Amino acid sequence: MGKGLFITFEGIDGCGKSTQFEMLKEYLLSKGEKFIVVREPGGTVIGEKIREILLSKKNDSMVPMTELFLFEAARAQITEEVIKPNIEKGISVLCDRFFDSTYAYQGYARKLGTDTTDMLNKLATGGLEPDITFLIDIPVSVALERRGKRGEADDRMEALGTSFQEEVRKGYLEAASKSSRIKVIDGNSTPDDVFEKVKEYYEALK
Repeated sequence: MGKGLFITFEGIDGCGKSTQFEMLKEYLLSKGEKFIVVREPGGTVIGEKIREILLSKKNDSMVPMTELFLFEAARAQITEEVIKPNIEKGISVLCDRFFDSTYAYQGYARKLGTDTTDMLNKLATGGLEPDITFLIDIPVSVALERRGKRGEADDRMEALGTSFQEEVRKGYLEAASKSSRIKVIDGNSTPDDVFEKVKEYYEALK
């Protein structure tokens, strides 16, 4: 029995990542693929408690280094408890965000240093990397417009403002420039057109 695939989705808030995540999930179901879906941070009892701390606006006094270590703690838990065991059993894992988020948000935008986040990411995951990462890329102005139309309340990370999101986007694109694993997909098209690229990359991976 072969190993399952580890597939992740990334992008700034409002990029359409969640829509593409759901579309790939439905596509895999239609093909009878064996897989599970998880989110990061979260995906475990411990991870979900950490997620609450990280995203609550009540914790706006949290310093960036604390934020970084909390993300890595949740990541270590889900990697050992959920991701690795399923992959070993031949079950693919579809994950909403993983360590590229930490590279972009904490390493680049928070200016904690991408060398630092690379080191901590490897420590938290035991060196595990996704087989493929879909980075849905759109301008921050478009993302903000989409989020405004949805009328959703910002969480602690989303509330950091436009300039922060601009830095996050730069961080993601820098990460993509360093790794062929990260597939940058223009998110400005219709969801169906974007998914055609996702599907194309997924089928090529198999």
